[in-house]
Amino acid sequence: MIFYFSGTGNSEYAAKQISEVLGEPAVNLNDTIKEKEGTAVKPEERLVFVVPTYAWRIPRLVEAWIQKVRFEGTHKVYFVMTCGGGIGNAEKYLQKLCEQKHFTYMGCAEIVMPENYIAMYPAPEEMEAKMIVTKAVPEIRKTAEYIRDGRKLPEIKITLQDKIKSGIINDIYYPVCVHADKFYAKDNCIGCGKCEKACPLNNVKLQDNRPVWGTRCTHCMACICGCPVEAIEYGKKSVGQPRYQCPV
Repeated sequence: MIFYFSGTGNSEYAAKQISEVLGEPAVNLNDTIKEKEGTAVKPEERLVFVVPTYAWRIPRLVEAWIQKVRFEGTHKVYFVMTCGGGIGNAEKYLQKLCEQKHFTYMGCAEIVMPENYIAMYPAPEEMEAKMIVTKAVPEIRKTAEYIRDGRKLPEIKITLQDKIKSGIINDIYYPVCVHADKFYAKDNCIGCGKCEKACPLNNVKLQDNRPVWGTRCTHCMACICGCPVEAIEYGKKSVGQPRYQCPV
């Protein structure tokens, strides 16, 4: 079974590509997490988690969901992480997670996709984004073939910098950077509610037909990048910057 979490479509696209090769369904975790569902997962020969990279590790809300859910039977588990540049030393923490859940860890693949974290970095224009996605497809399919054949994914070479990124910097990143207080809606907001619906943590609520952000945010960028009229900004960082949705 394939599970994916996706704020702007990169991981969803990769998951559906893998789904085609494996002939298995891809299950969207966004709604599951949003509805706070934590039911048991029936025995499966393998599990595949396709997720974005948040500060060189998997998103904490996905890790929390995996921790909470009861996985029946034994499982071989693969991770596929989409990223704008690299996944650092994410494998170290995935291996620990698998030990805690009594999974057989089968490796993690790094898939470079267009940058979407517009709260910190500029996203590419559509043409450039399409080129990056096209370049990623062979690596996604190759990863899917490894999974289909039951082989372990190739190990990723780790540097000292990678260890620092996934360790110290990840620990600092959430309390220092991941806040919703800089999000706001401009006057061209049409009150459609798509941002409220898209938020996996129910952190966006419409009040007087305008979105208001609470304190539970994971910086998935689903609200700001999914706004149909680009009415949402993140402080001054996003002003004039292209919004990003996976272009294919």
